[in-house]
This record gives sequence, structure tokens and C-alpha cells, in this order.
Amino acid sequence: MAYKDALKEYTEFSFDDGRWKRQVFRRGSGPAVIIIHEMPGLHPLVIRFADRVAAAGMTVFLPSLFGTPGRPVTTGYALSTMVATICIRREFNVWHSGKSSPMVDWLRALAKKVHGECGGKGVGAVGMCFTGGFALAMMTEPSVVAPVLSQPSMPIGKKNRAGIDVSPSEIACAKKRFADENLSMMGLRFKGDNLVRAERFETLKREFGDKFEAIELDDVHAAPGPVGPHSVLTVNMIDEPGSETKKVEERVIAFFKERTGA
Repeated sequence: MAYKDALKEYTEFSFDDGRWKRQVFRRGSGPAVIIIHEMPGLHPLVIRFADRVAAAGMTVFLPSLFGTPGRPVTTGYALSTMVATICIRREFNVWHSGKSSPMVDWLRALAKKVHGECGGKGVGAVGMCFTGGFALAMMTEPSVVAPVLSQPSMPIGKKNRAGIDVSPSEIACAKKRFADENLSMMGLRFKGDNLVRAERFETLKREFGDKFEAIELDDVHAAPGPVGPHSVLTVNMIDEPGSETKKVEERVIAFFKERTGA
């Protein structure tokens, strides 16, 4: 089976903001939600989550930023993609706190485009792992109204445990919009996640107060995965009614519906 068969229910288009060009996969109807995949790429469990957002009455947009669309997660695939992305690609900020990735500009442009097409109150956005902080940095685009940070893992490194890959000006803009427009954000992590330490969530709580809805799950609620408890909505989700991770999935979808007007 070809990897892209996992996306057979989606239409594909290319989006170019004048600097970056990436493929985007689209499904559903209603207000737009941009789902930004984790390492190693747009894998089937990210697509599973997107399917459920679409089924809830929203149009999902899945940009492919790295990796092979539809390819399942394996340890070897994840390691090779991570090395290539960290060491070669310049679209992403990996090592520095207080600085967003250049690719966020492309995502902002995509958000503006899809809001114009889909309408509603605005656009939802979720980043995962490597892209977790992107959804917050996207708040400088006025159409983005519902940011979700799922296991935001950047910047990496021991000295950056409390850091976030969002600039001071982007933080200030988000704070102003949260206050002026009565908006808020969500963050998801497992408590034992070595890639997303408690210090990072403490920074977000300190910066955003009650506008930051932090969901921090005990590790016992994680399904087994290749890197331990980490991916709340995908690899480590226990996909059973009543499980804690299933409740989180339902909460995120409800957040998107409420904020986008679906």
C-alpha cells in the first residue's frame, strides 16, 4: 500500500507564501483547523486525529512540513527525519528560547488563506512535539483564535527546559489578543515526558495565567510508544472510551468547535 493511501479521503494542494512551498491535505467542511504534525512526519495517527476533527464539523488542513506523508512511525524513520531536520533544515528553530521558527510565517499565511475560504469565527491550530509551540506563535495572525500546544518540545537542551520557541513580541501579541478578544490556549503533556519538562509549562502558566489551560497527565494514562510517554493525541493515546487521553482528544475538539464557531 502506498503511504499516501492513508490520505485518500483528502484533497491535496500546494501552498507557496513566496518563501516556502509545502503540500497541504484538506478534508471536511466548516471553519478551518490547521493540524501541524509531529516528528517524523504526517503519519497515520495524526491523520486519525484530523479525521475526528473533520467529523465534528470542521475543515482540517494538514501541512506536510517534513517526512513522507502517510508513512507510519518507526524508530528508524523518526531518528533519520529528526537528524535531517535539526542538522540541515533552516526553516526551524531548535536550539534557541525566545525565538520562533521561520516556518511559522508560512503557517500564518496559510491560516489567513483558509479562514478566507472557510469562514467562521477564526482558525484553530494545534502543534505537536517539534511543532508544538508553532500554534502560539501563529497568534500574530488575527484569524488564529484557538491555539493548542501538544507536548511542545522545542527548544531542546537542558538549559532550555523552561524555554519556549516563541518571541517576546509574539507573546505580547497573544496576551493582548487573549485579553481583548476573550481567547485562550491549551497545553498538553505527560508528566514524565523528558522532552517537555514541567519547567516549560510553568513558564506558560506564569506568562498567560488563567488563559492557559494546562492538561498534564500521569504517565499511567499513556499507551506504550517508542519514546515513552509523549504524544498525547497520537502515538501514546489510549483510544478507548473513557480513557484520560480520549477525554483530552474530546476536550481539544470541543475547544476548536467553540472558538471557531463550528
